[in-house]
Amino acid sequence: MIKRVTSIQAWNGTADCLNCSIRSSALFSGLTEDDFDLIHEPIEQQTLEPGSVLYKAGDPGRHLYTVRSGLLKMVQYLPDGYQRIVRLGRSTDVLGLEMLVGQHYQHEVIALNTSELCRYPKEAVLHLSQANPELHKDLMARWHKALSEADAWITKLSTGSSKKRMANLLLRLPDADDSTKCYLLSREDIGSILSMTLETASRTISDFKRTGLISEIRHNYIELDVPALKAVVEG
Repeated sequence: MIKRVTSIQAWNGTADCLNCSIRSSALFSGLTEDDFDLIHEPIEQQTLEPGSVLYKAGDPGRHLYTVRSGLLKMVQYLPDGYQRIVRLGRSTDVLGLEMLVGQHYQHEVIALNTSELCRYPKEAVLHLSQANPELHKDLMARWHKALSEADAWITKLSTGSSKKRMANLLLRLPDADDSTKCYLLSREDIGSILSMTLETASRTISDFKRTGLISEIRHNYIELDVPALKAVVEG
């Protein structure tokens, strides 16, 4: 579902942008009213249900997205059809940055749970980044964050024992740094991220539950024993 929001609505708050829980860290948080006047195409609010595809690898890059809430996976497919999850997108993350320097998206992005996003036209972002140094600086910072996340994905989630890789992944899932609760990915997605079999992923999760490293609050939603998980990583 897509809801069109004019720049005037976004600025004066009639689209509830002023009360957005991530306004202070959203992509356009530092813009002035004059900046919003330069946006000639509407900002759009989009809701994705679990399993819905935001865009596919190779699609023309026409929009940039800020994740308001939810969790999405960024997938690349190997020649044999096997999927590799290369990154996760969560609240305040910006998706589709590659379209600023290229013409196509590099990943397929799929919602893991109900997700809300704000969608910005490519032309508006490019125009504003040229006119507004703060926005350009913010875009570069978000690009660096994405690269750092990709580096961590390789170094922390692809090496070491299955328990260390699992603990590293679980510690990265909460939206906030001080949160101990998070959505638990499917065993298939965990296997795709950590390069382990479905059986190993299931067995490791069961071990973590039995030893109290994680506890299930409700279906696919867990609480983490953060100190204990950090001890696994450092052990």
